[in-house]
Amino acid sequence: MLEFYLPETTGRLMSRLHPLAERHSVEKLGWLRAAVLGANDGTLSTGSLIVGVASSHATRGSILIAGLSALVAGALSMAAGEYVSVSSQADSEHADIARERQELATDWEGEVTELAGIYQKRGLDGDLARKVAVALMKHDALGAHARDELGLSEATAARPIQAAFASATAFSSGALLPVLAAVLTPVAWVSWGVSLTSVVVLAVLGVVGAIAGGAAPLRPALRVTFWGVVAMIVTGGIGRLFGV
Repeated sequence: MLEFYLPETTGRLMSRLHPLAERHSVEKLGWLRAAVLGANDGTLSTGSLIVGVASSHATRGSILIAGLSALVAGALSMAAGEYVSVSSQADSEHADIARERQELATDWEGEVTELAGIYQKRGLDGDLARKVAVALMKHDALGAHARDELGLSEATAARPIQAAFASATAFSSGALLPVLAAVLTPVAWVSWGVSLTSVVVLAVLGVVGAIAGGAAPLRPALRVTFWGVVAMIVTGGIGRLFGV
């Protein structure tokens, strides 16, 4: 956690001053990316695997074992991968913060000049830029440099455990639907039932992800649906080719 970006007292003050403060899509990006990616991957990979196994004329038991194995293995893999990736990002952020803290302790004036230069590039004149830099650094020097020099903020801070949990949960949720479709569909129609279910779920996820991120839903939905259909066709073809 990078608590220095928005101290608790400042957060309470802003809440009182702006009770209807705007919330932007960027505030959701951390968990939204992991959730949408996990659910899409869970639906697509598990659904495709089930279609491939079912197309090889496997028994229902074999199909369900394959689906459940894909669900569990995929969820663990997503969690581990996301944790490692986001942990590396967090380590980089903490290293940058530690370096900035050291620079503030050894070269205060240089850091004021550096921050003022950033504000000048954004359109402030020299005197005003320096006054703003001095005022912000007196209030929260490390937070000001983290935000305006390093581009770090509380909304985008790396949270490995949260990201890993979100990925695993989202993957499992997405993978569960193709597995349920395999359970409820007659054996002879498992490939078609799972394919249809997976494509519909992928389209819905594309729309939900786009709307939650503030984008138009049509293109993301068509994109994820297209690749879902391609995956089902390919895995189904492989199952029929090598099945006995």
